[in-house]
Amino acid sequence: MSEHRRRTRILATLGPATDPPGVLDAILRAGVNVVRLNFSHGDPAGQIARAQAVREAAARVGVEVGILADLPGPKIRVERFAEGKVELKAGDRFDLVAREDAPPGTRHEVGVSYLGLPGDLAPGNVLMLDDGLVQLRVERIEGERIVNTVLNDSVLSDRKGLNKLGGGLSLGALTERDRELIGVAAQIGVDFIAVSFCRNAEDMEEARAIARSHGSDAAMVSKVERAEAIENLAEVIEASDVVMVARGDLGVEIGDAELPGLQKKIIRESLARNKVVITATQMLQSMVDSPIPTRAEVLDVANAVIDGTDAVMLSAETAAGSFPVRAVEAMARICIGAERQFAHDFDFEKAERGLERADQAIAMASMFLSEHIGVAAIVAMTESGGTARYLSRYRAGPPIYAFSRHAGARRRMALMRDVFPIDYDSRGQTPRQAARGSIQLLVEAGVLETGDRVVFTSGEHMETHGATNTLRLLQVGKDGRAEGLGEL
Repeated sequence: MSEHRRRTRILATLGPATDPPGVLDAILRAGVNVVRLNFSHGDPAGQIARAQAVREAAARVGVEVGILADLPGPKIRVERFAEGKVELKAGDRFDLVAREDAPPGTRHEVGVSYLGLPGDLAPGNVLMLDDGLVQLRVERIEGERIVNTVLNDSVLSDRKGLNKLGGGLSLGALTERDRELIGVAAQIGVDFIAVSFCRNAEDMEEARAIARSHGSDAAMVSKVERAEAIENLAEVIEASDVVMVARGDLGVEIGDAELPGLQKKIIRESLARNKVVITATQMLQSMVDSPIPTRAEVLDVANAVIDGTDAVMLSAETAAGSFPVRAVEAMARICIGAERQFAHDFDFEKAERGLERADQAIAMASMFLSEHIGVAAIVAMTESGGTARYLSRYRAGPPIYAFSRHAGARRRMALMRDVFPIDYDSRGQTPRQAARGSIQLLVEAGVLETGDRVVFTSGEHMETHGATNTLRLLQVGKDGRAEGLGEL
């Protein structure tokens, strides 16, 4: 067998720092599996151009790379100041004005983008601006004016975000701009669409319906960053294909002390519901300006890996940082180090009972064999990627090589931990022929060697979605051919 291959996936946000020639190729070679297009910045033409550049770079480098479109969502922001920023002193009065024609801000007041904000607030509420760096206590509501007391000495500048401590803002997850941008995402052919500030299953279902109406089969990503999403966590996860622990706004709304426990809970519950999960926000934030991460950041990434996250995400580190390639390299090193400490100790006695799908049952049986017999790899023939997803949820140890002829399925599988998607056209082949062909490719690639045991899964009838119903235990022979050890 070859040396340890990184199992945890890396998302990298594109931006000005990745635009120079050669940088995109370099971050893909360094280990990026999925790129994020932040639709909060730039225009549709720019996003389309970046997506095309990603497809071209992936072809040059020879890797499967997914594209995630991150919708802006209803982010509440203060408007602009006459001088760009103001200094605030603890104890001062500072008003927020919810009016479309609010004048440029001063040290006494500034407009806000959400006109319904006064109706969501009451005296005593605490508002967190600029990720909590500026804190205001609501004193009273006077029509469209929110009268506040500044709680800390701080500086507030143009267009900074606003959250209510504890959540409770009523605005929906999808704005008109979001609905339009889903159409742009469909035009690009993205593999994932992330819904910002989702509150419940209805938000996710609405976004999915809009995407499908535009002909997109993208996986839907719920960004858990509102207190309301935590209250409705089970239904949000069920309505999603992928769940993102969006720690920035979430930490502001619920408080930083609650964040570590919630991260673990979201990861655990996502895996239990067979969903892919991403951990995001400020993972290597210091590398925006520094060529090396802090030790605290190393531990943060490692703990997410040990918790079982499928993927870790880089934001400003690659989009606007001075060291985008080094940030990806550092993330990859940390993931590999943490994976070596990861305990593959899935308790099959506590496994889900009463499985209704054959492919889920085959996945569990495959992992049981891997645990008790010891195999070098699992080879899965898959049309949609569903079998690979079920296999990867158990985190039981061996790498999963997922063979599919569908480029979209391979790109979606690029986000799944332990899964290595491979282009393979099994049309016209029997399952036995597909087993021999796929395993021969892995031998030629140096992934498998003589004597290795392999679990092979497929459908009795190839090229049928959701039809995985066959498991075979094989061994690599001296000539690199697959030899049958048994079939279940």
